[in-house]
Amino acid sequence: MFLGVVLFIAKMNDMNKITSLFGIEYPIIQAGMVWCSGWRLASAVSNAGGLGLLGAGSMYPDVLREHIRKCKEATSKPFGVNVPLMYPQLEEIMNIIAEEKVPIVFTSAGNPKLWTSWLKERGIKVVHVVSSSKFAKKSEEAGVDAIVAEGFEAGGHNGREETTTLCLIPQVRAVTELPLIAAGGIATGEAILAMQTLGADGVQIGTRFALTQESSAHDKFKEMCVNLKEGDTKLHLKQIAPTRLAKNDFRDRVEELENQGASVEELRELLGRGRAKKGIFEGELDEGEIEIGQIASLCGESKSVEEVMKDLISSHTAALKKNYAW
Repeated sequence: MFLGVVLFIAKMNDMNKITSLFGIEYPIIQAGMVWCSGWRLASAVSNAGGLGLLGAGSMYPDVLREHIRKCKEATSKPFGVNVPLMYPQLEEIMNIIAEEKVPIVFTSAGNPKLWTSWLKERGIKVVHVVSSSKFAKKSEEAGVDAIVAEGFEAGGHNGREETTTLCLIPQVRAVTELPLIAAGGIATGEAILAMQTLGADGVQIGTRFALTQESSAHDKFKEMCVNLKEGDTKLHLKQIAPTRLAKNDFRDRVEELENQGASVEELRELLGRGRAKKGIFEGELDEGEIEIGQIASLCGESKSVEEVMKDLISSHTAALKKNYAW
């Protein structure tokens, strides 16, 4: 019994790299998802003890500034901004982040060398999202403070390797001592414990937070996603930007084109403009891009952020106790 208690405490302390780095209570980061991660969601997660992220990928610069300011009003706790490095007005976005004194930036979908030094010179902590151990090493060389290793179970995925989170985390852990955050297919306390056991110091959760009441996604999108079954999502658009899509009319056409060997230009023409906004933010379930992770089939009903955080923490504690009862 005594040994079990010691191990229990030690296991909790394993994750202090992330809580210490960001000044948060729990090593749980809410992903900065397009059309989902506005100030209401980010502030709610931060207020509940995690780290909330604003999703700059679906915000014009002036909109991002507004969300940063509203997030500051809604929480006194740390929060950050996720910035896809393919963003067309990237310099303007970065300047706003620096001007508004955002303490943490997660970068993705690009070369971390481009902005890491610039951000760190301004006192901003930098985390980069990778999909392989190769890019984890490049991120460390670029000087980032931590790494998110994202398996292909995720909804928005920036890699083409299709490496699962279960395989990715130990491989990334083997090549870097930096604080490591696991992402992709994580929605329960049991999954958090599994990632911790494999070497992660914390987790980034997208899908489950995307379906919360505070998410800015449309209610129709949330309702569709909480009712998805096992196997109802599939990775597509690998020629452009790998994205996990739920089955609908739009995905059927994407799949048909890809099976026919469509070119990048043909796929871009089908995508057009605003396809993700149409599906996620406007709730157009047939013609919109329903981007969501595999774990949606286990998320159940839409809950508040507070309820989700309490569930994650309690189920993690229960899993620890059960594990050490062996």
